[in-house]
Amino acid sequence: MSVTTRLEELKIELPTPSEPRFVYVPCKRTGNLVYTSGQDCRKNGELVHKGKLGSDLTMEEGQEAAEVAVINCLSVIQAEIGSLDHIKQVVKMLAFVNSAPGFSDQPYVINAASTLLEKILGEEKGKHARSAIGTSELPFDTPVEIELIVEVEG
Repeated sequence: MSVTTRLEELKIELPTPSEPRFVYVPCKRTGNLVYTSGQDCRKNGELVHKGKLGSDLTMEEGQEAAEVAVINCLSVIQAEIGSLDHIKQVVKMLAFVNSAPGFSDQPYVINAASTLLEKILGEEKGKHARSAIGTSELPFDTPVEIELIVEVEG
């Protein structure tokens, strides 16, 4: 089944990637690897949630933010390679969670993004290595920032 079909079944529409506001590119390809810059949980230019997990946001809000962030990663990748069907596998996810002191459930927050990748790309292509890191601040008070490294067809 194509990734486009899976996205339709899941009722997920990939947004058009926004232009970077600073000096960087949304993703960089080297050989058969594509690295994304960190993506947050913006929809239509606005964060779907703001704040820290463990004080301002519930686990469910953090998980929603993680899903939006990974969808934004896929959007950037699609713009680079033309079709998500060219992804051979997700190699690595690096995820940051804006965490209040004492909050240590970052893996539960980011698991929503990992699960969604497997649903969209299929278990074989979507399964990946991962780091879920708690941090005291993230830019613009976003609750989650995610980077992906994917291997694509030559």
